[in-house]
Amino acid sequence: MITNRIPAVELEKRTLPREEDIRGCYYRDQTAIFHSKPFRRLKHKTQVFFNPNDDHICTRIEHVLHVATISTTICRGLNSKKEEGWQLNEDMAYAISLGHDLGHTPFGHAGEAALARYLGGPDQFIHEVNSYRVVEKLINGGKGLNLTYAVKDGIICHNGEQFERSITPDFTVKKLDTIHSRKCLPSTYEGAIVRFADKIAYLGRDIEDAIVAGFIRKKDIPATIQKNIGDSNSNIINYLVNDLVANSKENSIAVSEEGHEFMLTLIKFNYQHIYKHPLQLQVEKSCEKIMSALFEYLYSINQNFDWASGKYNGKKTLMLDNYYVDYLKNMRPFYLQEAADAGMNEENMNRQVVADYLSGMTDRFALECIHEITMPRSIQFHHSKGEF
Repeated sequence: MITNRIPAVELEKRTLPREEDIRGCYYRDQTAIFHSKPFRRLKHKTQVFFNPNDDHICTRIEHVLHVATISTTICRGLNSKKEEGWQLNEDMAYAISLGHDLGHTPFGHAGEAALARYLGGPDQFIHEVNSYRVVEKLINGGKGLNLTYAVKDGIICHNGEQFERSITPDFTVKKLDTIHSRKCLPSTYEGAIVRFADKIAYLGRDIEDAIVAGFIRKKDIPATIQKNIGDSNSNIINYLVNDLVANSKENSIAVSEEGHEFMLTLIKFNYQHIYKHPLQLQVEKSCEKIMSALFEYLYSINQNFDWASGKYNGKKTLMLDNYYVDYLKNMRPFYLQEAADAGMNEENMNRQVVADYLSGMTDRFALECIHEITMPRSIQFHHSKGEF
């Protein structure tokens, strides 16, 4: 029998005890994530192409749903290999998938890079770690969603940027609050599967969108991919899912050597022709400027907020001012307690607060805010009613 070595009671443990219901613990996690506001906002967050004017271009919410269906398909495929005795939990994999990108910023990786600079460097804002922060701490006014350990572990360890051939879970119960990098391995087979599914979900889908954007043509797809896999997203997903199911074994979720080479060929192609395309880089540069301007503006609001009393001493003249000051007041107990527990000074706390608020924005809301703070407002003239 191939199953996780950590006892179920540890994988199912929540931050706060809770009596489970008819849904089971992992399906309950799915519904908690699905009904959360950060999940709803994924529909207006960039996957690769910013603010598309085409309804069929992939957004962040479509991506997480792709990951969810791919990861559960892999679990189902492995479970069907009766002779090997796989016993994987599809509900767990689906829940990890739904939550894995809740910490992504507006404007995709451009937004992530901007926030990292303001927090002190490239490793200071990592969306995997922030996704854990969102589900464990920020949602529900600083109370979090109280998810199971297994789902939170899968979220913080999903690392979609590293293209390893195989992943062996560490089968340990980690202190998730101490993880601040992408170096962690998931505790479960399901977490390892989601980590593969994340990559499988975007490799071909990004090519589809790049063709629509005019970055590439279908005939530009590497010949070795077209010959051995095909030239469509569905072909790529089908090949890699079946390859992973065929080659995974006890201790290791893995693709074949050939499948791994195909993955590396695809990611190299995507970087050269999509992610590093001059137009894409130009757009990302503009998005980073937007994030920087918003960070500076919100940080200036913090300077007029008295954390001790909860009073705001500045003027609230814009929509953003009102929304953000309300956020500061509502989340004040959480941030004060967090800062006290971590020994954090007020400047660093203020930077973290701004990063949290900005990371939760959608592309659309960020654009509304940057327009509001940079464009001059009309002067209101008052005339007597009925005057000729």
